[in-house]
Amino acid sequence: MEVAILTVGDEVLAGDTENTNATWLARRLTERGATVVRILTVPDDRNLLAETVAEWADAFDAVVVTGGLGGTHDDVTVDALADAFDRELTVEDAVHRDVLQTVAAYRDANPETVEAHELDLDVDAWASLPEGSRALVNSEGLCPGCVLENVYAFPGVPAEMKALFEQVAAEFEGDAVSTTLYTPQPEASLLDALTGVRERFDVTVGSYPDAAASNRLKVTGTDPETVADAVEWLRERVEVTREA
Repeated sequence: MEVAILTVGDEVLAGDTENTNATWLARRLTERGATVVRILTVPDDRNLLAETVAEWADAFDAVVVTGGLGGTHDDVTVDALADAFDRELTVEDAVHRDVLQTVAAYRDANPETVEAHELDLDVDAWASLPEGSRALVNSEGLCPGCVLENVYAFPGVPAEMKALFEQVAAEFEGDAVSTTLYTPQPEASLLDALTGVRERFDVTVGSYPDAAASNRLKVTGTDPETVADAVEWLRERVEVTREA
């Protein structure tokens, strides 16, 4: 299963907000056996987002979009999704009720803040989703997520994004398996071994610097036995301190 991750927000591109969502999603998707083939951050640009979603929805098995959901002026993700699939925006009764309940709960929990700062939300703007999408009620915040065909849209707040992803995590799966080897050898001394394992086995091998060791070697494939054989072959030629 090939999955692309699309994060949305001017604040991410400016470096004001660290893109931890993409890292977390990539890890969770990989754990489920899916293969992440793209990660891209785009600004709060409705047209660009719609074009990217439409292109990626055709190219990949699934697209995960995070950020830009809500009812403020720079929240354009829902509109862009509707544009990408030529849909109208609608408000489901269940989503509308959930947003109202969330606002009411906030008012009850923060009466002084509400009194000091007018809280007059356009509930429909926060509850609107593309027609025909599957709503994902947000237990951690105000704005719902949704699934439209093979595109999954989550809020950008990390706690909310994680909660909504877990609602649909079972829908992401694949055959990819991997084993990571840690070695104190410098990368230059690994070239022959890395070339040899790629030639002999149907696997991919990545070499990455690691704070706890000189290098981290990640062996990935779709057949567990082949991955195990490749790992054993490497162990005979590379000094390995631990395996994960």
